[in-house]
Amino acid sequence: MQYIQSSGSEALRPARKRYATVPTAEKLAECIHWLEEHKAGQIVSIDLSARRVFTDALVVVTAGSARHGQSLADGLAALCHERKYEFLRMEGYEAGQWILVDLNDIVINIFLEPVRELYRLESLWEHIPGRPAAEGKEARV
Repeated sequence: MQYIQSSGSEALRPARKRYATVPTAEKLAECIHWLEEHKAGQIVSIDLSARRVFTDALVVVTAGSARHGQSLADGLAALCHERKYEFLRMEGYEAGQWILVDLNDIVINIFLEPVRELYRLESLWEHIPGRPAAEGKEARV
């Protein structure tokens, strides 16, 4: 825990946390629920926590258009700001064909259908059990 010293002779006090300390599973569930509500398609969540790689969870979704993808990315950024979730960066926003939203412990990939089929990102993690985000949606892993 970090401490900051107040002016004068006041004692040290704990520094205010910048980000929420919500468990990854809870944050992931909330992000997936938000994506479902906003019509993201073919949602696949892959748990990478046991692999000790670049993130704890990888999410892959399909957007109906570049504008829809940008809207999903904007909405995730707003959700993170509202809930004080860590939001590191966004890549690919301008083109809108593959938008990566990096929440540090969760990485969300928003694809247009043809681009998703081209890269088949889920196939890179076939050896890791994927799960559909919601009933009735089949994991493509």
